[in-house]
Parts: sequence; structure tokens; C-alpha cells
Amino acid sequence: MRPSQILLKSGRSAWKGPYFIPFQNLRDALTNHEPVKTQARSCTILPNFVGVRFLVHNGRDYTPVLVTQDMVGHKLGEFSITKKRFTFRCVIF
Repeated sequence: MRPSQILLKSGRSAWKGPYFIPFQNLRDALTNHEPVKTQARSCTILPNFVGVRFLVHNGRDYTPVLVTQDMVGHKLGEFSITKKRFTFRCVIF
């Protein structure tokens, strides 16, 4: 398997190829539009993942991620936010 040039920019050795996990229910997810539940945040998004909805674990709950063509070559964890937004609440009496 020879990875494409887009996938080689991930900082991983070219002879190793992209890091991905074989999802068994990926074909069912494409036909039935069901989300694939995963905790593999470091999995590289491949071109055959386009159009699939993933539920990526962010440490507390699963956030939905719909894979588009622009996401190919990135990691699944990049699109599942792990930090809460801080808001300062000032109470005036």
C-alpha cells in the first residue's frame, strides 16, 4: 500500500503508512447513515471515510463528527473538542 501525498504530511514515516483502525461497521454506516462510535482519536481520516458520521470520544462524552473531503489526512481527534470554553461571570449586587 502506497499512501498518497496528502497522507504523508502527517509526520509519520512513509514506509509505515497512515495510522488507521479497520472499522467493521463502516460499510453499514454508509448505507444506513448510522454513526460509528470510536475512541480512536489518533486515527487518520482516509478517503473512504468521507460521508460517514463518527461519534468520537473526547474524554467525557461522544461528539458527532461528519467527515467531509477537506478532512482527509487529518486525525479524528482534531474535530472533537476536548476543552470547555471559559466564561467569567461577574455578579454585581
